Amino acid sequence: MAKRALITGVTGQDGSYLAELLLQQGYEVIGMVRRSSTVGFERIAHIQDDITIVGGDLLDQASLITMLSEFRPEEVYNLAAQSFVQTSWSQPVLTGETTALAVTRMLDAIRIVDPSIRFYQASSSEMFGKVLEVPQRETTPFYPRSPYGVAKVYGHWITVNYRESYGLHATSGILFNHESPRRGLEFAPRKISHGVARIKLGLDSELPMGNLDAQRDWGYAADYVRAMWLMLQRDTPTDYVIASGETHSVRELCQIAFSVADLDWEEHVRVDERFMRPAEVDLLVGDPARATEELGWKRDVDFPALVAMMVEADLALVRRQLS
Repeated sequence: MAKRALITGVTGQDGSYLAELLLQQGYEVIGMVRRSSTVGFERIAHIQDDITIVGGDLLDQASLITMLSEFRPEEVYNLAAQSFVQTSWSQPVLTGETTALAVTRMLDAIRIVDPSIRFYQASSSEMFGKVLEVPQRETTPFYPRSPYGVAKVYGHWITVNYRESYGLHATSGILFNHESPRRGLEFAPRKISHGVARIKLGLDSELPMGNLDAQRDWGYAADYVRAMWLMLQRDTPTDYVIASGETHSVRELCQIAFSVADLDWEEHVRVDERFMRPAEVDLLVGDPARATEELGWKRDVDFPALVAMMVEADLALVRRQLS
């Protein structure tokens, strides 16, 4: 019989790529969505008929218990969260509910319904924040610099706690920034690629940005969801850093993105104080050595190819919108 997996956040960037991967692996895929008037299925429209969409809410443990009891998945991938760092400053309590406490609700639902379920928690490089070690690895202490980062630290440690206390196969993937043409427009790389497309096609003339000196370790989302799946195939659960091992500044990202469209970034990018964080994370770069050694994981798409992919996809998107 086919394995069955439940994905929370299935309509997001990572959820859509993971659903594709699991379908390719022969899984039956259950996608949890929160009932609201604004649920968008654009990212999974091409596979929506191949997956089962069910209603559930990470703020309501009873709905999680009911869902697990009905569908009996062997694997649960918890990707749903309030995941935009900037928003976590204006909605810190909501971020704590959906990104931190929600993890406990799902873990406890698994403990109650079927402790043999394998659980994946989407941890984040934002947990390292004001970094205490370069590069960051699984043993690097956390120093989060945003309500989002703090909430992710809670979700990470409660996953460790349930693993050690109840013997659950519970694993956290500490994923560094991962992007794609499916990324939301509020995230810097997609904001840049979409802005380049609009400028190239004459719809805008400038792109307001925040801190151009911030450095991140960026990879391709489809490569990173493959690591999630590999983690749950191991007999022994543990935590893994998933990263490229390279760091690039927002400024460098702008340079490459505008050059793909034969534009000079300095003629169009301006710094806008509105996009500065109250507490900035200056440098993130991960060490994926454990994942490479134990999972056999490596990325297939490098940074310049990722940026080019995103710009070309947004050029095609904006052209379609104009036609």
